[in-house]
Amino acid sequence: QVQLVESGGGLVQAGGSLRLSCAASGLTFSSYAMAWFRQAPGKEREFVAAISWSGGITGYEDSVKGRFTISTDNAKNTVFLQMNSLKPEDTAVYYCAANPAGSDTYYRTRFAYPHWGQGTQVTVSS
Repeated sequence: QVQLVESGGGLVQAGGSLRLSCAASGLTFSSYAMAWFRQAPGKEREFVAAISWSGGITGYEDSVKGRFTISTDNAKNTVFLQMNSLKPEDTAVYYCAANPAGSDTYYRTRFAYPHWGQGTQVTVSS
């Protein structure tokens, strides 16, 4: 079955950087749209970034544009989220998600993603 395993979370000071990784197995990685979502305490899970199966189309939530970058390594079945200039409001559990997209696109709604990882905690101190 499909398995997504996130890593790379941790505690960082404001202005710092982290790189999240999500290793995927049990799927044809190059046929999936991949995304990152996050959920802060008491809040709904929200879209952060996504990338189409070709890697040619990416999308970001407005508050992370210019600071976060999503990328993939198809040879390693891994999707990354490089997070720079981190802010305390970026504190959340970050989840990796996969969608077996029938076309080269991505989705911003969490309901489009049937496969999820267990999440990794990111804490940004002020």
